[in-house]
Amino acid sequence: MLDEPDGLDTAELLAGLEQGWGIRARSARYLPVGFGSYHWTTDDNFLTVDRVGDDRAFASLRRALDATLALRRAGLEFVVAPLPARTGPAALRLGHRYALSVYPLVDGEAGHFGPHRPEDVPEVLGLLARLHRTAAPAGAERLDLALPGRAGLLDLGRPWTGGPFAERAWRLLSDNSVRLSDMLAEYDGLAAKAEATPERWVVTHGEPHPGNLMRTGSGLVLVDWETVRIAPPERDLWLVDDDQGDPAAAALFRLRWTLADIAGYAAELRRPHEATEDVTASWTYLNSYFA
Repeated sequence: MLDEPDGLDTAELLAGLEQGWGIRARSARYLPVGFGSYHWTTDDNFLTVDRVGDDRAFASLRRALDATLALRRAGLEFVVAPLPARTGPAALRLGHRYALSVYPLVDGEAGHFGPHRPEDVPEVLGLLARLHRTAAPAGAERLDLALPGRAGLLDLGRPWTGGPFAERAWRLLSDNSVRLSDMLAEYDGLAAKAEATPERWVVTHGEPHPGNLMRTGSGLVLVDWETVRIAPPERDLWLVDDDQGDPAAAALFRLRWTLADIAGYAAELRRPHEATEDVTASWTYLNSYFA
């Protein structure tokens, strides 16, 4: 994220680190990277803050990070797992709106969002094959194929007025409402097929693109496990090699990525907002789907 989170200062962040993990740090440097979570570094650790609007969202995040820790303990050395807090869980509340998780610093070269380099594809597929063969940790969530934010995509009865990009976003979706309806109908058909084969569902990362991989001295490692869920393997595979796995399932997750992005950007631009760097980026990304 380019903008730091509202209502959270560095002193509160460092206090949460000390109280929850017993780690005392004098300062933390904000990193304007990624999308969806906020990140800082201290001398020894990498800190991630996620926005959790309610207890259900926090419980889901904690189950995902606890499952990540279990995968690491099960012998998957490429899993960059959070450090457990002194009380055991991998994430703790940080005020009412946020949750904190803490990671060891990884010495390596981070990738960038986009397609995988051809020379990396076999290694990435090997990591995913090991993950998909691993027994699901206790408490790991099953992916809900209901599309997040779906209701807002076609709720276009009157112009939006939440901020400088609101009406423009409303008009863009209104002009493409028929196309969106067709995409949603296609998604529903593909999701029904996936639900009909639960025996194929395995532990998945959810976003194994190059931006979530780091090249270290001992090979590739995979970061950002907040999205870990039990799902068809194509949830991971389509981002690496589109020819892997079942074509219908790969099409499902390719379409889900697009629709979830559109829904997320639309929701952000519909509610009250200002023209911050993150909001402006959301408007740019939303436009790119209809260019």
